[in-house]
Amino acid sequence: MGMVNTEVTLINARDEGNAEDGLIKTDAVRSVTLTAIADTGSLYLVINEEIRDKLGLAYKDEKTANIANGQSLRCKTTEAVEVHWKNRQTLCQALVIPGAKSVLLGAIPLEGMDLVVNPVSQEVTGAHGDDVQIYCLYYDIN
Repeated sequence: MGMVNTEVTLINARDEGNAEDGLIKTDAVRSVTLTAIADTGSLYLVINEEIRDKLGLAYKDEKTANIANGQSLRCKTTEAVEVHWKNRQTLCQALVIPGAKSVLLGAIPLEGMDLVVNPVSQEVTGAHGDDVQIYCLYYDIN
């Protein structure tokens, strides 16, 4: 299977909340639309410093990332990012890998939007068609 690219919009979730609360104007919400690689081998949304700066995302934590070339890097994670793909959206942290050339849309944001990578058509599609379906195994319902 080759690399599968898809267009996403990333939005600073704090800005979005501040705009909803009337603390900033909606045109002050920082966002960027870009092409990402749908990477089921990656867990997180992966961005570089330039995109983090454009979105104005604060750092929240630090994690060790094992990258494809076998190297382990200590990388920072960000506050919440809204990830939008067509009619779907989810919230997640981003892993900031300095100098990363590509944005990776990993398993957490893919699952959060009920998306799969179709190896035959080489595209990202809804796991259950065009309607978003969220599964929650909750048994204590009367």
